[in-house]
Amino acid sequence: MWIPPAERWTLTTGEVHVRQSGQGDLPVVLVHGLGGSALNWVPLMASLAGQVSALALDLPGFGASPPPRDGDFTPRGHARTVAAAIEEWCRRRGDEGPVHVMGNSMGGAVSVQLAAHRPDLVASLTLVSPALPSMRVGRGNAHLPVVAVPGVGESLVRRYAAVPVEQRVQATLDACTTDPRRVPEALRAALVTETAERDALPYATDAFLRSLRGLLATFAERGPSRPWRLARQVRQPVLAIYGEDDILVDPRGAARAAREFPDAEVTLLDDCGHVAQMEHPDVVAGLWTERFTRVSSAI
Repeated sequence: MWIPPAERWTLTTGEVHVRQSGQGDLPVVLVHGLGGSALNWVPLMASLAGQVSALALDLPGFGASPPPRDGDFTPRGHARTVAAAIEEWCRRRGDEGPVHVMGNSMGGAVSVQLAAHRPDLVASLTLVSPALPSMRVGRGNAHLPVVAVPGVGESLVRRYAAVPVEQRVQATLDACTTDPRRVPEALRAALVTETAERDALPYATDAFLRSLRGLLATFAERGPSRPWRLARQVRQPVLAIYGEDDILVDPRGAARAAREFPDAEVTLLDDCGHVAQMEHPDVVAGLWTERFTRVSSAI
């Protein structure tokens, strides 16, 4: 599998690293989840290469991107970086947008913020196991509130960092997929290399924990900015994809997504975990194409 090379862009929000692929007419921006990077989208980029031009970015503090200039690691703060990246990409492409946006896990929460606050930039929204508030705690995410506790989280992350890189990557794939063997070996090797490089970055733990705390804070939000209220403001067509075997985001959230987004098509995939775009990229590409062919003609 070909891994698109990383490029360094300087935006108004700070420096980010991005990966581009595809020669299609349809612009798609891809937003990864907590602890992930642009590499999480490589299988889907390959599946959509004939239809779209794709831009996957490392959110600030993740992948090879340094922290944001304003220090804001909340979903809203990350959304401002995504907005700046879209504007820069449109400038380089010589168009004004909008673009299709896909977000996985925390990236889904970021994408909802983007669509609600910058609807001019978003043609459609695809959410893969979006990390939106739920009253249910799964076996794969029960530890996250503990990790978010100041002091405790730093200690736990440091201890986990002592585990060999290959084991950490394998553990992540085990938690996020029903069958880790579906992840191409070239991508697995790239993830191992990237993880090892991040071990040397002084801000990696802080970026992870502050992003986690910012995400969990939105789950307790009761004002006008609470995520499900923002979802009701999204007027763009939405495709929400959940995995039946997801242990990180409750697949029963699919029912709420169908209720809350005004124009949503929701799919529950069997034999699928938290990262459908990595585990079943051709299926996700097919669902996206079927949903947004009509929307794309209007861009």
